[in-house]
Amino acid sequence: TILVGLENFWKKKLVSKVLAEFARQTWQAGNLYGIIDLGYVAEANLEDKTRALLQGGVTLLQLRAKGYAEAEVLAFAKRIRTLCQEFSVGFIVNDFISVAKEVGADGVHLGQDDGPLEEARRRLDTRCLVGRSTHSHEQAREALAEGADYIGFGPLFPTPTKEGRPAIGLADVAQVEKEVGNRIPVFCIGGIKQGNLAEVKLAGARRVVVVSELLQAADAALAATEIQESLS
Repeated sequence: TILVGLENFWKKKLVSKVLAEFARQTWQAGNLYGIIDLGYVAEANLEDKTRALLQGGVTLLQLRAKGYAEAEVLAFAKRIRTLCQEFSVGFIVNDFISVAKEVGADGVHLGQDDGPLEEARRRLDTRCLVGRSTHSHEQAREALAEGADYIGFGPLFPTPTKEGRPAIGLADVAQVEKEVGNRIPVFCIGGIKQGNLAEVKLAGARRVVVVSELLQAADAALAATEIQESLS
């Protein structure tokens, strides 16, 4: 009986590991990354806006809550995590490794000044994605060498979500995709909208993060669907 119990235990562990790796590969293969940014979304509308993006087809969803205390971010994360699980979409927490760990998020996203990726690796489950923001060709290569699971590359265009940071333009997109994007997903970010998406794709981008265009849309689900279709 004990042996049978142990066998069943390890079978479940193996199945769980296989499913987790399958989910990880699915999220990495996605091409539309959404962000619930509390700079655009009222706290009361958190669930409604999250559900709309998920219904619209985002393949990863990040919570970004700049200026909020960790306890507040944790409360927001718990609300979003449930919906992401319902839609089987990877949930990423921006900046707060401890919050990502506590809610069982699928990953954490770190900026250039948020410390080494190995710290997140050490504290989080091995299945978790660890992403890095990059703003130049050199930083993109460094993130790859550091072991990032994916990178954000931008801002391509001026954007109010990155005040004070100049747009880097489209010139390096193709080269970053060639050198980094063939190893890990590169999500171009920064001022990307339906109106300039064709230009971004022509520059060589395969995956994008869209923030204000979706969060300010009258019908966020429809806007996400249209961008998803444009990427296909």
